[in-house]
Amino acid sequence: MSDISIEKELQKSYLEYSLSVIIGRAIPDVRDGLKPVHRRILFAMHELGNTYNRAYKKSARVVGDVIGKFHPHGDSAVYDALVRMAQDFNMRDPLVDGQGNFGSIDGDAAAAMRYTEVRMSKLA
Repeated sequence: MSDISIEKELQKSYLEYSLSVIIGRAIPDVRDGLKPVHRRILFAMHELGNTYNRAYKKSARVVGDVIGKFHPHGDSAVYDALVRMAQDFNMRDPLVDGQGNFGSIDGDAAAAMRYTEVRMSKLA
């Protein structure tokens, strides 16, 4: 056994952990450009049968399913990701077809999730 400085070990461990979090969650996947939260939203919408040729569903329903089944984090993070996927000024090809106030390019916020409805776009 060798002596290890606790300070150096903490620095090394924290750096390794932070890099794994950044690579695993914050950087989009090179295969499809999606982060895990985006992938989970689309999967939940697919499981709900919320496709482009069906009726819109309340955003709160989709967010609730994502939080309950796949992404145990705050609802605002999931809803913000859902809103960004519906904004044509944020994504070249929106993956979500939104109905209601999803914000503007000027920085206006989207309406609360109870007032908006979504379904998958034909592209998704």
